[in-house]
Amino acid sequence: MSTPGVLSFTQQAWEQVLAKVKRAVVYLDAACAESLHWGCGSSRLLEAVGNSACYLREFEPAAVGGGAEHPKAVFVLSCLLKGRTVETLRDIICRSHFQYCVVVTAVNHAVHLTANHVPPAAAAELEGQQPVFEQLEEKLCEWMGNMNYTAEVLHVPLLLAPAAPHLALTPAFASLFPLLPQDVHILNRARPDKRRLGNLAEVDATTLTPELLLTIRCLVSGLSSLCEHLGVREECFAVGSLSRIIAADLANFAPAKNRRKTATGRASVVFVDRTLDLTGAVGHHGDNLVEKILSVLPQLPGHTNDVMVNMVELTALQAEEENQNIVAPGCLAQSNDPAAKALWEALLNTKHKEAVMEVRRHLVEAASRENLPIKMSMGRVTPGQLTSYIHLFKNNLKALRNHCGLLQLGLATVQTLKHLQTAKWDNFLAFERLLLQSIGESTMSVVLNQLLPMIKPSNQRTNDDYSPEELLVLLIYIYSVSGEFSVDKDLGEGEEKVKKALAQVFCEESELSPLLQKITGCDSSINLTFHKSRSAMDELFTSLRDIAGARNLMKQFKSVYVPGNHTHQASYKPLLKQVVEEIFNPERPDPVDIEHMSSGLTDLLKTGFSMFMKYPCSSSVNSTPRLVIKTQPV
Repeated sequence: MSTPGVLSFTQQAWEQVLAKVKRAVVYLDAACAESLHWGCGSSRLLEAVGNSACYLREFEPAAVGGGAEHPKAVFVLSCLLKGRTVETLRDIICRSHFQYCVVVTAVNHAVHLTANHVPPAAAAELEGQQPVFEQLEEKLCEWMGNMNYTAEVLHVPLLLAPAAPHLALTPAFASLFPLLPQDVHILNRARPDKRRLGNLAEVDATTLTPELLLTIRCLVSGLSSLCEHLGVREECFAVGSLSRIIAADLANFAPAKNRRKTATGRASVVFVDRTLDLTGAVGHHGDNLVEKILSVLPQLPGHTNDVMVNMVELTALQAEEENQNIVAPGCLAQSNDPAAKALWEALLNTKHKEAVMEVRRHLVEAASRENLPIKMSMGRVTPGQLTSYIHLFKNNLKALRNHCGLLQLGLATVQTLKHLQTAKWDNFLAFERLLLQSIGESTMSVVLNQLLPMIKPSNQRTNDDYSPEELLVLLIYIYSVSGEFSVDKDLGEGEEKVKKALAQVFCEESELSPLLQKITGCDSSINLTFHKSRSAMDELFTSLRDIAGARNLMKQFKSVYVPGNHTHQASYKPLLKQVVEEIFNPERPDPVDIEHMSSGLTDLLKTGFSMFMKYPCSSSVNSTPRLVIKTQPV
């Protein structure tokens, strides 16, 4: 048996699902599809279904129902079985001919009791019973049209999409984002009869909206299942306001308390608010090939963490734009290809130059094993060289099948290296380094004035100029790395100039990207007036100031900016790196910004640092369970 980890946790969960799907029509929502994609692959599900025809369907209101030849359906869902989800289930079943329905939810029954307003004391008395699931089973039979038909509702913890042995993603919570100071005003409006909140430090679970609280409880449910799989009694720590609420909820989650009584292992779980440091998320400091692939290639539809790889190169079609949608795209996730998985993990953990050389090595070795006429060349790896190796597989169906995963990663590398956006990477990096020097020597208004000449309408931009989306990325970088700054007349004027210039550029775009549509609230540039654009800019800069002030409540981690001196240039030091250094530094006193969340009276007597000494902690999950979680989609 393999050592428990994020991959085995996901695969064991999917084995429970696969045991139910034989000869069934299977409906999946996007988050579960992504978990399957990274955990064991859609081919594993198709094998388990066992039919030659493909009966995998997206779970949505307009989904096609099952005909008389499809008596069985399995619904695999990442969310609570409540509200619109139940309505969609009803609609699909009522227009089908199912006689056997299985509904799998990633959220356990205890959370469903909370969602149905069952008090904790009453929920405790229901231990071992599942009345919410049982009631839904009756409804399923009713919708199928015969109470003697078969219905099952069960919980399977499909929380993670394991991108690597030590890196897991939570696609169902891609939209869960830490609170900003402006959110305090929203919370206050939602509770007019209660004490007003002054800042994020005063926000706790009792002050959140019911919807957000339920989302957090769903996440906590999945994390508790992960800790159960790892066999650990976790201690919860937090850096940031939302992380504090999530960590406290996990620490006091009733099913988790019962589980910890028999756990043999120990672990520390550290939650970190991503808003405390958005610099790394938008910056270009990382010398990593995977970072560039994810940045420049188009997103795989329905996914939050994978991209589309154009596979036309391996066909007889001409590599024209109109042919790109004829062939199904490739991707990065290669869960059933050991060689491709090994390459993917190498790409994640090496620098750009070494990663490209690793891609070449794998292609050369694969071609050699297939006895393809490869011509070895040393020295610098070029896109053309990699393409020539990939083309060797083009007319050899057996070789294509044997190395399909490797070829997808190879093509992803080639397409990234040749992409226009990759050529701009160094421009971004150079400007970010200039900003770091300017921040230490100039006021924020001066820094914004440096950005102003770069804001150009579409008819004046060249390939080397920045698009509106790229300018927004630079603004987030500026405000996040700067942190708290003094607001004065010059800053107000500088911001007004940038707002006006950006608002005008938005209005002059021939087509609004999905991001600009979301920011402006307009689906077409024709409907975008300067007034609407300017209002969107006002809201945007309110958020930017909130991002700049995100670390105001920190005592130790107040800055990610390291000033320069006569020997070193100014630099960026990631907050997560600071947190890990603080945890593992035995000479430091208890870290005041890393809060320990108590799960009982005994824990109140323990200090933060002593807890870290007792329970190992790291930024990954491995055989000695250790976990750091950022409360934001990767």
